[in-house]
Amino acid sequence: MIHVLASIQVKEDSLDAFLDIFKANIPNVRAEQGCIEYVPAIDAKTDIPVQQRQPSVVTVIEKWESVAALLAHLETPHMIAYKEATRNMVLRVDVKILQEA
Repeated sequence: MIHVLASIQVKEDSLDAFLDIFKANIPNVRAEQGCIEYVPAIDAKTDIPVQQRQPSVVTVIEKWESVAALLAHLETPHMIAYKEATRNMVLRVDVKILQEA
């Protein structure tokens, strides 16, 4: 199993529209073979001092059965359509692909 943390920095004025498009695609992704978990998250409002809030960053928490499943996910028609639909909303994407230590 692999874990993916994708941090997507979105234009501040596009966050709601981005999340609408992203959330509409979740059922498609979760139906893919090899998808264990696929969840968008934003910074929680807390008073914890070590937290560095980034209100326009969406962190996607993913679990996949294998690297092959993740690679197949990236090439699906619904992901290609999602990338095209959000292209002008996204400023930066940072991805970490992890395995258990």
